Amino acid sequence: MLIGPTEFLRIAADHLRLAILGKAAAAPVDADLLAVELHEDPRRVRREVGRLVATGLLGRDLRLDRGVLQRIARALPQAAPADPVLLEGPWTAEEARQLAQFFSGSRLASLPANHAKRRLVLERLVQEFEPGVRYPEVAVNSVLQVFYPDHTTLRRYLVDEGFLTRAEGVYWRTGGRVEPPTSPS
Repeated sequence: MLIGPTEFLRIAADHLRLAILGKAAAAPVDADLLAVELHEDPRRVRREVGRLVATGLLGRDLRLDRGVLQRIARALPQAAPADPVLLEGPWTAEEARQLAQFFSGSRLASLPANHAKRRLVLERLVQEFEPGVRYPEVAVNSVLQVFYPDHTTLRRYLVDEGFLTRAEGVYWRTGGRVEPPTSPS
């Protein structure tokens, strides 16, 4: 049976099946020993092992079939291109190209390890905050969560890099480019 990403997630969402898959990644699964270790009914563990074999995630040797996981990973949709709205602003063409590498749609897909590229991404994110406005921490978190699940890391980097300043739980923008005001037509 060939399963896709959605079916895999349904299977792995169960704590027992996930524990079985984890054990099977290291060695063949012994359902009875695993039942004792997990304080589970041995019949249920044997039944779930059988289901995992039927899906193809476990081979007949009761080891995780990494080839199946690789096929599931290849079936995942590719990342969406960066939302063009994110790339508007005071960026050179090269900076916009670099920013596009780290966003999928309007979400930050990954935080760059390279310091210069991470600063560029942080400078883009700080554009979401108005200069001169004070923000409580909860508001900063809300804005950053829209872009990336680990908002705490983003907030810390923004402060460490001097884009935001913090005092007594309140943040304000102290860095990043400010676009010149457009003149009225």
